[in-house]
Amino acid sequence: MPTSDKATSKTPDWREAALSRIRRLIEQADPGVVEERKWRKPGNPDGVPVWSHDGMICTGETYKTHVKVTFAKGASLPDPSRLFNASLDGNVRRAVDLQEGDKLDERAFKALIKAAVALNQART
Repeated sequence: MPTSDKATSKTPDWREAALSRIRRLIEQADPGVVEERKWRKPGNPDGVPVWSHDGMICTGETYKTHVKVTFAKGASLPDPSRLFNASLDGNVRRAVDLQEGDKLDERAFKALIKAAVALNQART
């Protein structure tokens, strides 16, 4: 049986700590955010955390080598600090991949969250 490249809650390590930090930053940037778990499957029984406020903001996924935060409408968001470093070729999504030991610019990340919420609210 093939093994999943996703981490699970049974392997707490730097990836889970990074995802917890991401969660904290999202909640600080937008206290009205809603977190759900979606897309549960045998290889990832915990599912994927999805943060929303008047529409999807972003998802957080853990992989063997990195944590990926994908912004649903990232291509429409200003990113003056150039946090987006993955999924840059698409017309809609953008992502931030974090490797072990990476430092995240918390102020810039919170600005992305706030911009994503504002974009969602402008479209509702």
